[in-house]
Amino acid sequence: MTYEEACAQHSWRVPERYNIAADVCDKHPRDKLAMIHEDPDGNVRELRWGELQDMSDRFAIRLGELGVKRGDRVAMLLPPTPETAAAFLGTWKAGAILLSMSVLYGDDGIRHRLKDSQAALVVTNAANRARVEGLTEILELEPGGLDDGSTDVERVDTAADDPAQLYYTSGTTGLAKGILHAHRYIIGHNEFQYCHDVQDGERFHGMGEWAWAAGICPLIGPWRYGAVQVVLQRKGGFDPHQQLDFLARHKPTNVFGTPTAIRSMMGISDAGTRYPQDFRIVCSAGEPLNPEAIRWFREHYGVTVLDYYGLSESYPLCGNFPFMEVREGSMGKPMPGWEVAILDEDEQPVGPGVRGEICLRARSNPHYPLGYWNNEQAGAQTFGGDWFHTKDAAATDDDGYYWYEGRADDVIISAGYRIGPFEVESACLEHPAVAEAAAVAWPDERRGNVVKAFVVLAAGHEGSDELGKEISAFVREHLSAYAYPRIVEFVDDLPKTLTGKIRRIELRDRHTKEA
Repeated sequence: MTYEEACAQHSWRVPERYNIAADVCDKHPRDKLAMIHEDPDGNVRELRWGELQDMSDRFAIRLGELGVKRGDRVAMLLPPTPETAAAFLGTWKAGAILLSMSVLYGDDGIRHRLKDSQAALVVTNAANRARVEGLTEILELEPGGLDDGSTDVERVDTAADDPAQLYYTSGTTGLAKGILHAHRYIIGHNEFQYCHDVQDGERFHGMGEWAWAAGICPLIGPWRYGAVQVVLQRKGGFDPHQQLDFLARHKPTNVFGTPTAIRSMMGISDAGTRYPQDFRIVCSAGEPLNPEAIRWFREHYGVTVLDYYGLSESYPLCGNFPFMEVREGSMGKPMPGWEVAILDEDEQPVGPGVRGEICLRARSNPHYPLGYWNNEQAGAQTFGGDWFHTKDAAATDDDGYYWYEGRADDVIISAGYRIGPFEVESACLEHPAVAEAAAVAWPDERRGNVVKAFVVLAAGHEGSDELGKEISAFVREHLSAYAYPRIVEFVDDLPKTLTGKIRRIELRDRHTKEA
């Protein structure tokens, strides 16, 4: 198959009545293997589809008993366990809206999401219960917590356009906004057809956390195609040795990785011989994957990593495909079925080699969001026109390959996480020593970028390495374990426009001047 043939043959088939759980879970034979799960102590558990179907039915029943109704938001703060996956599916069976949160969020980030979404319930475990106590009704869910009880559930009949998933994403101003997706959105994730080429029954592993699109979609997307999910529940943070050892033991042939994870593996000089693999397809997304990482992976494992691109609002837009030449460092070409273009400020197409903004034709595929949660004005502004603007800049070459050229706004992409500078700056200002703060992306060899904060101190405080570390730790505790400044620089003042807005571009340019 050629790229042109894939585009010509593609068509969207979206039924009027559709539920993610029915398509992802209930259609599979009960005795077919669905998941291989390894817990932090190395215990391995295999689950058949019949078990997950029963567990998700029991969770849907439990939601009904707790008074959760169609359209209610069900928040989750849980590790990646079989029970968590079943709770996702059970939420959709009950007609409720899933909001999965990361344990890396700070308490303020959790509080904001629960309050803004008006969650009817938060599902968590004993280890995290204290973080959500008093915020809304709590359901505690531990391993084995869905093994018993009736499975006689009346599944809610949903339309493809009914709301199903709420993701929160950071922008340049204000707190994180909720993006509301319909049940049909998972049908739009055809990267598992064209990039991953998922085969029925093959083992699939995704490295992303189940709180973002790049974690949840590599779980439920391959399940639509019949894959067996191989899941690692880590004890601590990411460890490249632990990751490669896990993959070597469980032998998934199809893997979704992150650029940060792959760059971390590059520190293991004998990775290919120490941790032999059975990789058939390996893909990456979340931020651009540098050519050096692609070459390293091919040298050790004989596989060319296929990089693809998207964001929570619209994911995926572009990709590299097994049936097409890979140009290292490129995000490939638009996904079949996705009407993508690089446009100028007047929404007119630009020619090859000309920098423009990556845009998606509005409402042209099943993934298109319903809007921003509880923010109709922002939703209409972002999604109501002819084109959705990603605020990512790129250019094409003469053969139509897209090449990323950075953000068109101030959002920071670090290790695949999308970080709003406003949130970081607001958290910095809560520290008594900080009078003003500006957060920008700063180049980093492993993470691509990290957050750097330029801080103007309040009267009576003096800059020091110790104070910089204290401010970093303060933001990490209050905001999240990924969206905090790893570098703090003390300055006398911040560059601003005539209207008082911080000119972050001038601060980013300091790196170029220093280099």
